[in-house]
Amino acid sequence: MRVAVLVVVSLLAVVAAPFIGPSVDDAVWSFVLWELRVPRVLMAAAVGACLGTVGAAFQAIFGNPLATPSTTGTTAGAMVGALAALVFMATPNPSIVAIAALIGALAIALPVAALASRGNRRIEDVLLAGVAMTLGASALTTGLQVQADLATTFRAVRWSMGSLTQVGYSGVGIVAVVCAVSIAGVLWHLRALEALIAGEALAFSQGVDVTRVRTRVLVFGALGVAVCVAWCGPIAFVGLVVPHLVRLGVGTSRRLVLTLSAVCGAGFLVLCDTVARTVWAGRELPVGVLTAAIGAPLLVALVLRRPGRASTRVSK
Repeated sequence: MRVAVLVVVSLLAVVAAPFIGPSVDDAVWSFVLWELRVPRVLMAAAVGACLGTVGAAFQAIFGNPLATPSTTGTTAGAMVGALAALVFMATPNPSIVAIAALIGALAIALPVAALASRGNRRIEDVLLAGVAMTLGASALTTGLQVQADLATTFRAVRWSMGSLTQVGYSGVGIVAVVCAVSIAGVLWHLRALEALIAGEALAFSQGVDVTRVRTRVLVFGALGVAVCVAWCGPIAFVGLVVPHLVRLGVGTSRRLVLTLSAVCGAGFLVLCDTVARTVWAGRELPVGVLTAAIGAPLLVALVLRRPGRASTRVSK
């Protein structure tokens, strides 16, 4: 019953969102609906589904509910790559920006995976390395903005806040396809992820190659995060908030959390974007600001609620 409620609410949010907003004249209503709002909602659904799934998968492979593309540095790496393309290209090509974002995301995701694959390595050390890489990537981001001219800096700052503004369907199809590949690649390892959530010892006993699964999931996750960042900027904390909301709704069923995070991620980001574009009359709040405002307090609350326990180590 709870599963049905989550699915229905998420789908209703996606279906109703295009019709929510300031009233417009009948003469331009069709254009506003089909060329502005519908593409935006579709983009939000694709990005939210991808980030929600990747967040749940990262929490599984690291065995830590605080692990997300943001806390492991993947988002920051994608942001550096995309921003470098935006700054150094006179006329940024979305495809090149996406490739640069993927390179940046992999530049951090692969070292984190390599670190996690080393024997007797604590999960906390792996996450701390991701946080350190995030800080380093943030420094590079600031440096790139300083080197750019005023117009490019302004564009980069606006982009870095995260936005789902779309005109037409040109980017929606590309993002949707890549996000679908990312989600499918992650869920292809669903059985292994279920075993990993229960513990690495159980995963090994079931014949799971933990190192290989962790690396593959990080790569597929980096692919999805990169295309989302390239087109929409960094939209933080979706991968943290959504899996926890799903757990509140359906409990700790591993398979349900991993699969429902896609549906609920789509509904969550569509809802956040709807609020962001309607809460301030005449202006638009970047959706990344709203998701960060929701996710940051949740992250603090989760840290405070975590019981003290012995550090978990990563095994080969």
